[in-house]
Amino acid sequence: MNFFLFINRKLIFLSGLIIILIFIIFILSKQFSLINIEVAKFKNNLSNVDISEPKFSINNDSKKIYISASEGNFLNKDEVLLNKNVRFKSNEFIIETDKVLFNREKQTAKSKTKSLFKSKNTTISSDGFNIYDNGNKIIFYGNSYIILKWNK
Repeated sequence: MNFFLFINRKLIFLSGLIIILIFIIFILSKQFSLINIEVAKFKNNLSNVDISEPKFSINNDSKKIYISASEGNFLNKDEVLLNKNVRFKSNEFIIETDKVLFNREKQTAKSKTKSLFKSKNTTISSDGFNIYDNGNKIIFYGNSYIILKWNK
């Protein structure tokens, strides 16, 4: 007689069912691990930043100074700490630095980090700056290097 006729059909059915269950459990465990990885990535992307890519301006009668950064945190109602790639830009100059304390009410900005001021004929590298009087006055702090270009 043929060997396959003597195999118990219930045994074949149970072994097939067990193989299918193992396969389903394997697939589901992979799916849950992918979901956990996605959740972990999402949690890592959340940070302690209040504002993403903040933009402000200092206004006075003669000019506007536009301020942009990668990150910002509110310290109180009026003060914002700007971080990463902070840039002050007007028609006359650009100042770049990494960390600035900006007061929205007083229209002032202070930095104690390495700063670079660029204008048409002047470049100033300093250890910080203070913009006050609605952007009309800028004081540079620390070791400052000034490069003046002379146009004939």
